[in-house]
Amino acid sequence: MGARRLMFFILTAWLMVQNGSAAVPLSSRLVHWFSDEVRAFRISRNGSAASSSWPERKGSVKYYQMLLSSDFRRHNMKLGAQKQLLFPSRGSNTMSFGNDFGWLHYMWIDIGTPNISFLVALDAGSDLLWVPCDCVQCAPLTAGYYSSLDRDLNEYNPSSSSTSKHLSCSHRLCESGPNCKSPEQPCPYTIDYYTENTSSSGLLVEDVLHLASGGANVSKTFVQAPVIIGCGMKQSGGYLDGVAPDGLMGLGFGEIAVPSILAKAGLVQNSFSICFNEDDSGRIFFGDLGPAIQQSTSFLPLDGIYKTYIIRVEASCIGNACLEQTSFRALIDSGSSFTFLPDEVYEKVAKEFDRHVNATRSSYEGFPWKYCYKASSQELPKVPSVTLVFPSNNSFVVHNPVFIIYGNQGVVGFCLAIQPAGGDIGTIGQNFMTGYRIVFDRENLKLAWSRSNCQDLSDGKRMPLTSRNGTPSNPLPTNAQQSTPGRAVPPAVAGRAPSKPSAASSRLDFCRSCLLISLPVLLLFLNIISDFKADTGII
Repeated sequence: MGARRLMFFILTAWLMVQNGSAAVPLSSRLVHWFSDEVRAFRISRNGSAASSSWPERKGSVKYYQMLLSSDFRRHNMKLGAQKQLLFPSRGSNTMSFGNDFGWLHYMWIDIGTPNISFLVALDAGSDLLWVPCDCVQCAPLTAGYYSSLDRDLNEYNPSSSSTSKHLSCSHRLCESGPNCKSPEQPCPYTIDYYTENTSSSGLLVEDVLHLASGGANVSKTFVQAPVIIGCGMKQSGGYLDGVAPDGLMGLGFGEIAVPSILAKAGLVQNSFSICFNEDDSGRIFFGDLGPAIQQSTSFLPLDGIYKTYIIRVEASCIGNACLEQTSFRALIDSGSSFTFLPDEVYEKVAKEFDRHVNATRSSYEGFPWKYCYKASSQELPKVPSVTLVFPSNNSFVVHNPVFIIYGNQGVVGFCLAIQPAGGDIGTIGQNFMTGYRIVFDRENLKLAWSRSNCQDLSDGKRMPLTSRNGTPSNPLPTNAQQSTPGRAVPPAVAGRAPSKPSAASSRLDFCRSCLLISLPVLLLFLNIISDFKADTGII
């Protein structure tokens, strides 16, 4: 009987094909998720409680809120768990206080339980997050000592936090472990910074850093992330003279750095972005890989290891003139206020800049720069841009590479805010990063950048990728564009169906016709064999 049913269905299909109706129309009635029919069904299954969350009427606010909520659930089901952007619980804002705090950018963070606030400097050139703690030698923390503050700064006390615990010398992140007398004693640390005689020392502790995701249009989600913190008992040098008096957050490659810990815990992508605006404001986001359209260049290892954010500059340009033999390696360091170039590169860049400036050279007491100029009016004369060219012709344009000097009557002069580095590795400091969203993509080992006004990503806003006049964000200087060999690639052409069938497709259609014509003969033959088996008892 099974064979006969099969033959019946095959013969029926053949007849439909012969009659030109191979496609059998199937239909099903669609029912809306919030229809009265579905509501009655849910009440029959779950009781009257199922109707309490039902929208009162189509078109109401609740109706659309429930539709949107359902869409979000379906979206998350399709895409799976998505990594979030995190920022300090007090907000993603960063700020600079000028000379009061060493021209660095700072942000407020909360540490411990109960949470205590600290105003920490951002430093991509080091790894450890440290704050003044159980102080033996720390900077003054009273607001009266600083003209920019309206409240006192805080001192951390691990014993006052219920979530803190000392890192022991046996912990794998304790670099001083071999020098400890006992593996169980608290792990000491000492960090010497680039600035002469500037250091921080104390004990390492683990405590929670309070973070958030979301924004003004989306409810915030708060995260308490365990991190390693330096209990900074003793500071020296610049840290006693107004630089980072309330602590410093290292953002480097090291395992002990906050970005590393957050990524390893699976809270964010292994990346972060910082953005410094011209009005001294800024943003920071952990987990940010940047926009789809941005320029980038690879990080370079140092002694075979990715220790810090070093990149290679292929050429340096002033205005439209790209200078020969001006390639160098540079450290990208948000903890450096200004920019330093290797000595030979500095001399070539500074002299070419001086050749383009129509102003009188001058010097200003207390300012470290060599190439300074008088301003003949309240407005600055036009100064040339500085462009750094990277492999693959990516470029980074600094439109305003000068430091403006003010007097009682307003602007009195300006200086090229670049200094000689005294070595073969330069430093790209905050002044060159201004106006850009800088992405430290540690996951793909690259630095990326795009022009930005540093709007808040947590509010779902997009940072513009072009300059205010609508021109591309980083055009290469004209002569560099002309001298760079390139190869034109034609655009891809979408595939189209041929206007006439090919010989192969004609032969295929002919074979299909042969099969359809011979199908009844084959079915008849199969039926005869089946009857023969039944009459003779053959299985």
